[in-house]
Amino acid sequence: MAAGAGTAQAGPGSGATAIVALGDSYISGEAGRWQGNSLTNTGSRDGTDRAWTGTAYDPARVYGTTAVNGCHRSDSAEVRSATGTTQALVNLACSGATTQNVFRASSGGTWFKGEAPQADQLAAVAATYDVKVIALSIGGNDLGFADIITTCAKDYILYYSYCHDDQQDVVDAKIDTVMANVGKAVDEIRAVMSGAGYAASSYRIVLQSYPSPIPRGGENRYAESGWSRVHTGGCPFWNLDADWARDSLVPQLADRLKALAAAKGTQFLDLRDMLQGREVCAKASRLVSATQPPSASASEWARWIDSDGTQGPVQESAHPNYYGQLAQGRCLSLVYAKPTGDFSCRNTAGTGSSGMYLTPLS
Repeated sequence: MAAGAGTAQAGPGSGATAIVALGDSYISGEAGRWQGNSLTNTGSRDGTDRAWTGTAYDPARVYGTTAVNGCHRSDSAEVRSATGTTQALVNLACSGATTQNVFRASSGGTWFKGEAPQADQLAAVAATYDVKVIALSIGGNDLGFADIITTCAKDYILYYSYCHDDQQDVVDAKIDTVMANVGKAVDEIRAVMSGAGYAASSYRIVLQSYPSPIPRGGENRYAESGWSRVHTGGCPFWNLDADWARDSLVPQLADRLKALAAAKGTQFLDLRDMLQGREVCAKASRLVSATQPPSASASEWARWIDSDGTQGPVQESAHPNYYGQLAQGRCLSLVYAKPTGDFSCRNTAGTGSSGMYLTPLS
């Protein structure tokens, strides 16, 4: 289970209070190993690699026991960074999870990476703690985020063609089914909580959208031609494809999730702009180097595309890194203090996670 998990029986209205995270890599803590991106492939990678022991690399320093099964629940994951909220911060999310990995087994849910469906794990947590908020990030893997990123990168590196047109068709063909399954995931969570004796008014579900890990073409600090986007920045995308991802794909999914949250009676946390200016290759941020150490105010907040796996596993690519996760945690803390309403969460240029702020959504 996650931090603070215990065995004492409690439940609604009694015992230690808790926030619980459910879902996929964008909430599990994938890429929390990294404090910015550095071109140095040895040692601490200019201080960016939190798995460096001084003599070797130990991902368990960041991901704990989930370094082995790949769920990658980092010590900086959103829920773990939501300090000042509840007594327990419980992370059940797993990198790579789909909606089917959230459903209860009795409703078609499946085990994933050696772990029971997340809703079934939630049942045990709900009986152990007084759960106040459940944060849910799911649907990206159902939609094929990783495949979209891979296709767009290959179209830049290998084929000199655009990906946005054919990938938009892929998204449009899938999104209705994806939204239906996200809705079922919410229903499954409610069923678990009801079964554990919780009234609907005694806890909240916060459904969240996804931040864009790459900037718009015009906000990229590397030229579109040449190889700097690949070999220096780790952002191999054409401007038109980057614009599509930032201004069409991410908003399309966010808007659909917002509508679903309204239909299901959950709160909605819009993260589409959370990484604005802090994305991989963004002009407003910079790489880490021997002369420019890791910085929450200046370094990138997303992991670059490391297709060769020269620094850690490829699955960490294009996720909020250590700094990004601290920022998401601050967003969750801010929403925790707002018992009603939907909000977007954004960063303040030149600051760390303390500069995150909410804006009410209409």
